[in-house]
Amino acid sequence: MLCSSIPVFSQDFAKHTDDFREKYREEFVKTPNSPLKKEDLKYLRFYDPDSSFQVKATFERIRNSRSFGMPTYSGAQKTFVKYGVVKFRIDGRRQKLTVYRSLGLETLPQYRDYLFVPFKDKTSGSATYGGGRYMDLKVSDVKDGNCVLDFNKAYNPYCAYSEGFNCPIPPKENTLLVAIKAGEKNFAKEH
Repeated sequence: MLCSSIPVFSQDFAKHTDDFREKYREEFVKTPNSPLKKEDLKYLRFYDPDSSFQVKATFERIRNSRSFGMPTYSGAQKTFVKYGVVKFRIDGRRQKLTVYRSLGLETLPQYRDYLFVPFKDKTSGSATYGGGRYMDLKVSDVKDGNCVLDFNKAYNPYCAYSEGFNCPIPPKENTLLVAIKAGEKNFAKEH
């Protein structure tokens, strides 16, 4: 069964989204290899928080998936496995995305629970970064075959800000045929 949007009180939802974005900005300043300096943060742009882009999804685990090299924009590859598939509805239309797990990050204690959802949509290359955007999930976010996807938390890869990073290219299977007008928009400064 596919579920639709989860109702959330708009003020609480907007505050929760704003809090997430503030922490997101702070990470750029704290992270040693960050492509952005504090003065660049003013060029980060986002869609207004929209609870209709926070959706309940069914989660189907993929067992015994073989590892593969996901191409990056630098030409290198990063090793992932297909961990599962999420199915959901946006604007009444059925959608699905493959969820990946990084074999490199899985060995680090702080990322053991980490899942990766790269995607492109109808806004890619116009309002949002042409190389696609990313969302994070955790294994612990999946409960009884369900999880919540919050596209308001979709973010740009480092490649959107600067060259020289190994940003995974969202696989074709993760191209949505709808416009996801939520999350991070194009960076407003040329690089």
